[in-house]
Amino acid sequence: MGTALITGATSGLGEEFCWQLASAGHDLVLVARRVDVLEDLADRLRNVAGVPAEVLPADLSIPADVDKVARRLEVTGEEGGPAPIGLLVNNAGFGLGASFPDNSLEAELNGLDVMVRAPMVLSHAAARAMRQRGRGAILNVSSVASRTGAGTYSAHKAWIVAFTEGLAEELRGTGVTASVVCPGPTKTDFFTNAGVDMSGTPDCLMSTPEQVVEEALGATRIGKVQVTPTAVYKVAMAAMKLAPRTVVRRVMRSVPHM
Repeated sequence: MGTALITGATSGLGEEFCWQLASAGHDLVLVARRVDVLEDLADRLRNVAGVPAEVLPADLSIPADVDKVARRLEVTGEEGGPAPIGLLVNNAGFGLGASFPDNSLEAELNGLDVMVRAPMVLSHAAARAMRQRGRGAILNVSSVASRTGAGTYSAHKAWIVAFTEGLAEELRGTGVTASVVCPGPTKTDFFTNAGVDMSGTPDCLMSTPEQVVEEALGATRIGKVQVTPTAVYKVAMAAMKLAPRTVVRRVMRSVPHM
């Protein structure tokens, strides 16, 4: 089934990507910051799903660590060496939890490095290696926030959408695809970690990690460029595309910053 590399692998959508890919028979390369959590997840995947799980600790806000992951993506699959990566999932990300003027510049640059620079560097390494082999897929995780204009998090996610659309066209006919998933609010620790209280949100407005990952991988398998999981957020994305931007911005004033 090939080998998949997942960033932000140890929690939320990242962990769900690991389990669904493992259940489909993919070998895994797990990328995250904390070695102990990575090792624990890798052990569980090996024991429960029965697939090889390689651990690659990296902090994607550090250029040297990003370069380390990029080198793993450049592996050609020479005899006796590591397997080449057939699927890259750029999932790592986090909420900033504050407006741009109220946040520190250090925190803003950290978010930019993890959610923009790292996916660009890793996609570049993956696209070149996959194109040389004539097969492979890149899946980038964006958000419905990409349409909201609500702070730098939404700006990062808008960049991911535009970047993936352009990359998909540039790779057309090479055997390599690029896809982007734009989930709405999802039942993970994302909002808690960002300091955003979502406890009053109706269940019908919260996607599950299982739904998001299933639709994202389904789109990737057929080479679909963009997918928004769940019906309610498909409608929301369509509405935001049609609504005047002034209206969207006004509505978003009442939503906590991510």
